[in-house]
Amino acid sequence: MALEVYRSKRDFSATPEPRGKKASKAGNSFVIQKHAATRLHYDLRLEMDGVLKSWAVTKGPSLVPGDKRLAVHVEDHPLEYGTFEGTIPKGEYGGGTVIVWDNGTWAPVHDAKKGFAKGHLEFELRGEKLHGRWHLVRMAGRPREKRENWLLIKGDDEFARTEMDPDILEERPESVQTGREIKDVEGEEPGWSSKTGRIKKKKSAAPAVSAKTAPAPKPDGEAVQLPDLAKIKGAKKAALPDFLQPTLASLVSSPPAGERWLHEIKFDGYRLEARIDNGKVTLVTRSGLDWTAKFGKALVDALAALPVQTALLDGELVVETGTGASDFSALQADLSEGRTDRFRFYVFDLLYLDGYDLTALPLIKRKELLEALVQGEGGLVRYSGHFEENGDLVLRHACRLSLEGIVSKLRGSPYRPGRGKSWVKSKCSARQEFVIAGYVPSTTSNKAIGSLVLGVHEDGKLHHVGRVGTGFTAAVAEDLWKRLDPMVIPKSPFAERLASEEARQVRFVRPELVAEVEFRAWTADGHLRHASFRGLREDKPAEEIVREAKQTEKAAELPKRSVKLTHPDRLYWPEDGVTKEGLADYYAEVWRYMAPYVVGRALALVRCPSGIHGERFFQKHAWKGLNEHIVLVKDPKNASDEPLISVNDLDGLIGLVQAATLEIHPWGSTVSDWERPDTIIMDLDPGEDVPWETVIEAAHETAERLRQAGLHPFVKTSGGKGLHVVAPVKPSSQWPAIKAFTKQIADSMAADSPEKYVSTITKAKRHGKILVDYLRNQRGATAVAAYSTRARAGAAVSMPLAWEELSPVIGPAYFTVENTPNRLASLPSDPWQDFRASAVPLDLGPRRRKAA
Repeated sequence: MALEVYRSKRDFSATPEPRGKKASKAGNSFVIQKHAATRLHYDLRLEMDGVLKSWAVTKGPSLVPGDKRLAVHVEDHPLEYGTFEGTIPKGEYGGGTVIVWDNGTWAPVHDAKKGFAKGHLEFELRGEKLHGRWHLVRMAGRPREKRENWLLIKGDDEFARTEMDPDILEERPESVQTGREIKDVEGEEPGWSSKTGRIKKKKSAAPAVSAKTAPAPKPDGEAVQLPDLAKIKGAKKAALPDFLQPTLASLVSSPPAGERWLHEIKFDGYRLEARIDNGKVTLVTRSGLDWTAKFGKALVDALAALPVQTALLDGELVVETGTGASDFSALQADLSEGRTDRFRFYVFDLLYLDGYDLTALPLIKRKELLEALVQGEGGLVRYSGHFEENGDLVLRHACRLSLEGIVSKLRGSPYRPGRGKSWVKSKCSARQEFVIAGYVPSTTSNKAIGSLVLGVHEDGKLHHVGRVGTGFTAAVAEDLWKRLDPMVIPKSPFAERLASEEARQVRFVRPELVAEVEFRAWTADGHLRHASFRGLREDKPAEEIVREAKQTEKAAELPKRSVKLTHPDRLYWPEDGVTKEGLADYYAEVWRYMAPYVVGRALALVRCPSGIHGERFFQKHAWKGLNEHIVLVKDPKNASDEPLISVNDLDGLIGLVQAATLEIHPWGSTVSDWERPDTIIMDLDPGEDVPWETVIEAAHETAERLRQAGLHPFVKTSGGKGLHVVAPVKPSSQWPAIKAFTKQIADSMAADSPEKYVSTITKAKRHGKILVDYLRNQRGATAVAAYSTRARAGAAVSMPLAWEELSPVIGPAYFTVENTPNRLASLPSDPWQDFRASAVPLDLGPRRRKAA
């Protein structure tokens, strides 16, 4: 269905629903909206071909595999509808109350277009409430029946429930977007939201009321009590400017100290000024470009709904990923795909308000006024808070969370255009813009780039600084080829002649485009090391790009790798832009941390030759064409069987990368002592609807039980859903004793707290509980290695943590291939540095020895 059907059913002068448009490229979002119209129902919407394919599920989704829920196929909706929440006036099509009951991403199991055409869509949902496999099956139509009926059926998997389990609709009635229930929205004036303010600008013949004579309405209906601006020292009566040159932060090696400074998290997006003039909103880049149309109607409406008549705000437009951190690559991808539902605008300065120029006011006063205007954490427009603690402390915490860095500002400073010393930025990693001077075509795709050739200006000339060959999604690689291919020139634009290897297969282009790139360090010859593409910077001219100040501390030397990668630009994680080369760079970065947990052990592997969306298989034996650096070992109990896999050095690990190994699972014993393990691992695997805080509590309880047994437990994220509590032991006890010991711990936890834990893998028993999985502790069993990647969307890794780091901020898949090197570089010490030194013999005791 086209959007014309959607639009023909609605009068957009009367309904607050978005008019929307078809996106240029399709993504994979889904949303379920709870809709109290004539009858309460749930609207399931799957993003396909740039629109939301929609079904009205009359009784809502059921997690019981046998339940078949009627799903009436309705008209396609625009992507912007995915965030709609509010009231549709009575008398209009679909009149009633709408909340966003669930949202997330979906992935078809087979070809989506063919499945939709044939009438059977099998897919996986990754939402906040719904997960796992689902089926949409079209029913045979009756004669003269106009509506198209389908059935929505839950697949029988680990996320399924029985009829005896709670109904997810009753258990979780709230909106995942605002936390409201239907009753909280009912009765609101159409076009308004008690959480997000005005949805549609309402026309009025009444004269405008100044902020000086009457309080402005806040989004929740109360009044914003602003002081009389005329009485604020430094506020000057003035006309609303079209644009002010922004204050820019100077790069420093460490944040300033002292009470004069306040510190903000550095966002990873587009710097914008928002100009509001009696409901008309203009979004302008730092270089003065009008980008209002780029970011969609929802953001413009949210700014227009602020309780101001005229204002000029300074902020950053970002996309926040599942980890909660802003991600410039995700922002670029959304812009490329034409989607706007994940945009958030963080405002951190107020330059003008209702007839008054505020730039001469102290920063802290401007922020107080701004916070009064933008209240609450929800909505598209959000206030950027600050920290008044020591700057080094704030930066250290930001880096441990793998954020980009912080911006420190003099609390008493006025707003001055240009780069000065009143705002300074401290970064967690080396990152800056570079001029694109050429590209190398992809070795795996037609009409796509494989890497970019980069430069910077020095003394009026363009100088070569190396290449970037990872960080591109498939769509971005194709888009860059379309942009760059028409710009090809016959000669190199660099001032110096490139070496033959540097120039190999390069197609030089006019040096006009700018790329933002993250990298680990500068090499001795001034080239980038381990660079990753973050996106194009269309808001910055190429001629202004120069080399930023080098890091004052010399970066640690990394081990050399000699394994040659074929097709280094092959995408292993397509949505995250992680290539084979990017994975090899990651392992080179973490090798010194990871080596103790994988060297000299038999390994089980998850291999995905075409990346995470293609064929995958579990492998523990050798195969033909094995890289020479991969070691073969014989299990002494199965000497006649095929050899097992092991590695002794980084080249062995890179050999596994070349073979498309995306997960590494070592044994708990070494190949020098097969029968006596030196590692115990308790895998805490949460069932559906278990809060993350509960998993953290379980980790602490597991650790305490291990401590009572005389062991020293450590903790790491799984990179999947849970946590691993790991304890080193002296290799003195054999596998049966270790298994019996860990089973006793799991069983006792389940017996002491049956409402929280289970120790058996039976699916029906796991809903709302945590499986304490002890079966990793038996001969031949494996668990994912510390620092290993996971073959799942997001490119998450299993990350060792200090116990004090466990918090709701860091989820099980928070750390990824992209952000882990930043974290490790910021740590004063390895949280697992005493792992092997903490090993003690397992004291089974009389009772445990008898059980063993």
